[in-house]
Parts: sequence; C-alpha cells; structure tokens
Amino acid sequence: MPETPATEAEVPGHRLDRAAREGGEGCIDILSPPPGTDSEDCLHIALHVHGAASVRRGGASTVLAPGDLVISATPHPAGLLQDSECRMLRFRVPCFYLGVRQGDVRRAGGLLARGSEGIGSLASQFLRTLAAQERAHRARPGNHLARGASDIVAVLVGELLDREDPEHPGGAAELLARIRVHIEENLADPDLSPGSIARAQHISVRYLHKLFQQDGMTVGQWVRRRRLDACRRELGRPSRRQTSVSAVAHRWGFVSHSHFSRAFRDAFGVSPREWQAYATRAEGRDPAS
Repeated sequence: MPETPATEAEVPGHRLDRAAREGGEGCIDILSPPPGTDSEDCLHIALHVHGAASVRRGGASTVLAPGDLVISATPHPAGLLQDSECRMLRFRVPCFYLGVRQGDVRRAGGLLARGSEGIGSLASQFLRTLAAQERAHRARPGNHLARGASDIVAVLVGELLDREDPEHPGGAAELLARIRVHIEENLADPDLSPGSIARAQHISVRYLHKLFQQDGMTVGQWVRRRRLDACRRELGRPSRRQTSVSAVAHRWGFVSHSHFSRAFRDAFGVSPREWQAYATRAEGRDPAS
C-alpha cells in the first residue's frame, strides 16, 4: 500500500466527514446529546468496510481489515490513510453516554480496535446493523439498537484506554485492574470505602491512594463516578421509567438523595429527574433528532 497520503479531494471518507460537519449527512449520530451537555463533546468512530486503509500511530503503521474500528476525538483521525476505493462507515456518539473523556482519547492519539476479535467484533457488528437500518432506527426497535451500540462502544473504549495506559507498568497495572474489578462488583455496597478495598486486596490504604493518584483521581472520586455511571444507565432504561430516582440511587450505594442529585448534576449537567424524563421522551423517537 502506498505510504503517500491521499488528498482530501481524492478520499470519499474526507468528503463525507465534511458533509457531516456542515450538514450532518453521511455521519450517523448514534444518540443525540442530552440537554445541558456540549454537542461537540463526542467521539468519532470510523468502521472500515472495504478498500485499502491503514492507520499510523507511534511510528508504526497498521493495515486495516474490513470491520476494524478507528476511534478518535475528531472527525479526521490522525494518521488514517485511505486509497480512492476505500469506504468507511462513520459514527458519532456523545462522550456523555460512554463515561469517558474526549481528552483521554485525544491524548492516546486515537484508538484502534480489530473487528475480528473480542469486544471490537461485537461493536463492529452492532454498528454495521445500525448503519444498515439507518432509516429503521428512527423507530422504537432502532432506538434500543442505538442504545445497545452505545453501551458496547463504551465498554470497548474503556478497554482500549486501559491498554493504552503507560503509567502503571508490571504488577501495579495488574493490581489496579483487580482493584477496579473489585469496585465494580461492590458498587452497590454503601460501605465500600478505601479501607474495605485495601483490606480486600491486602494492601495499605496509603498504597491504594498512590495507585489512583497516578490517574489523577482519588479512590473516592473513582467509586462515585462509577456509581453515577451505573445510575445514569439504569435511569435511561425504558424498563426503569417507573422506578424512583431515590430507589436507583440507593441501589447503587448512595445514602443521601440530595448528595446524589448534586453529584449527578455536577457530573452530567442535568438532574437525575431531568435525565430520566429526557430518556423517556426520547424512547421511540429518532435518537438523533
């Protein structure tokens, strides 16, 4: 494959991105941003369909196969090269639904997921189906599909970012991964604390805090954010529309309703009730409207 990049005029994908930026055509919005969030705070996903393409990261070039995904913070992934026959499906999803920050993906230089293995395979299949049903996904079944695709992309992005993390070499990285699994398994326990986490992992509280400090986040902040993400997902499900906000908060370890409401608004820009109402109204409606 030639190493010389194709010009923007020669590459259909670039023209498609420009149309998406200017008129919203060509790029599929998986879900629209909820009220109170920045409409530009999105991740962009390019799904390789056919033709020759490669992505250059960290001085190495990787040839893309059909089904592979390139995830970036901008419509034009850095280092992505395509020939004139290349075709890609392009998607956009607000970071709000993914529980990740756009800046994390930008600092990683974008993310690459193989569409033939693991979560990447599942995400690729969901996105292909979503694209094939672009018109049908304006109906209620498609709305479910869009939410499902968003959830799978969220898992995939989190997994890829963990792999990219250069700050926790060797055993420290494995220990941090085990700690995070322990936290996920015990989010609903209101007694989950740095002390209980450290005891379960047979380490000191001081060392636990040191591990998390390298991520720029305290243990308490991590636990609170994961609980908030769990509440956001549950409040957004149609099957939970009759469930009270207090019940959901309590289920995920929040003791004080007022504290939960403040933390939710600080994290997502809307109150829990506003988010639940928005998700209910959006059900059965074009997710990009």
